[in-house]
Parts: sequence; C-alpha cells; structure tokens
Amino acid sequence: MKTISRFVSLPHACSYLPQETAEIEYVRVASMSAAEYQERMAAGWRRFGYTIFHPTCRACQECRTLRVVVDRFRPNRSQRRVRNMNEGDVRLEINPPSATPDKLRLYDRYHEFQSDVKDWPTHPPKDVLEYLGSYVDNPSPAQEYSYYIGDRLVAIGYVDALPDALSAVYCFYDPDIRERSLGTWNVLCAIEQAALSGRPHVYLGYFVAGCGSLEYKANFTPNQVRDADGQWRDFRA
Repeated sequence: MKTISRFVSLPHACSYLPQETAEIEYVRVASMSAAEYQERMAAGWRRFGYTIFHPTCRACQECRTLRVVVDRFRPNRSQRRVRNMNEGDVRLEINPPSATPDKLRLYDRYHEFQSDVKDWPTHPPKDVLEYLGSYVDNPSPAQEYSYYIGDRLVAIGYVDALPDALSAVYCFYDPDIRERSLGTWNVLCAIEQAALSGRPHVYLGYFVAGCGSLEYKANFTPNQVRDADGQWRDFRA
C-alpha cells in the first residue's frame, strides 16, 4: 500500500452518538491491493474511494466492525419476507462501478427523502466528479449491484470484492418503493454472492449500539464484532 497523506480530525460531535466526541484518522492512498485492504478492514478500517479511515475516539469505543459468518447465516422471519417479496421480481446485475445520470438522480432522490424523514444533513445534488471519487474510482476491485424492476433502476449497492470477504460499502434505493426493503435485500444478495464464491465473511461496516441507523446490521446472524482490544468475537447467534 502506498500512502499519500494522513491526518486525524479535530474532536467533533459524533454523527452516530451526538453525546460523544469523535476523532477520525484518515489515510489517503495512491494504491492498495485487495489483500492489503482486507487486512486493514479486519483491523477496523473502512474505505470510501481512495480514503481509508477509522475512529480514534478517546472516550468511546462503540464503533465496532461487524461481519456476517456466511456459511452459518440463516435469514430471520423479516429477512425471509424481504426475500419472498423481491426474489424473481427484482433483477440484479453485477458489474464494475460506473456513473450515469440515472444513478445520480436515484442517489439524490434517496438522500432528499432521508433528509426529510430522518433529518439527515441536506446536501446539494451529487456532482458527478464527487460521485466518481466516492464510488467508482477505487484502489482495489469493487462491484456495483444494480437492481431493476423491468427496465427501471430501483437500487444501487457498492460492494468491495476481497480475497476472503465481501464488504458492503453503501446502498441507496428508490424511496417510492421503500416497502420492499431494498437495503436489506442488497445485504442478502451480498451474502448469497459470498456463499457462491466461497468467501467466509461479509463485512457490514460499523455497528454502534444506541445508533438506530446502524443497529440493524446485527440482525444478520450469526455475526462477529471486533472489540477495542482488536479481537474478533461471536456477537449474535
């Protein structure tokens, strides 16, 4: 891995637990292999574009990387309902990431909805160069999961393809059909693809107890979390 720069953010209010103070270490890389990123990810780092990061908060250790144990995964009742709703109806295409007007419009509509309903910060429409830097230009292999109903694009999921794992990076969907739970469907599809390729884990990013937007990850069981001491342990069966 070849790095360009490194910095640690100033202490600021945590976006997951507002009562806590957060500090994040960022490393900008010029190059990084899939194996190198997998090693970093197993050590608690995450990635957007060519920037990898992890929390270095002094008083709080609630950000814990969570991964699903693929060969023992069993969907719960809610997840089976999502599968029954979407399987055979929503078509999945897996390709290298790309930017198109349809994808940018879907991204903007999703974020507008989340800002209105969940008080997410309001942002201007996604600039194509910013979109490319976040999701399309990657230092190691990434996959784009495009979901269609007929010819209509209804969701996009970005997944890192690593030697021994898949990592769900981000997903957005058409808010008009949110009853289909396409975010959950994206994770179920990633778990299925990991099983087909013999990868033992699917990483879902950080689990933070007390943060409703992240706690859903623990519903994909069995799973493991990485504790502050660096050890992986079984979390929920």
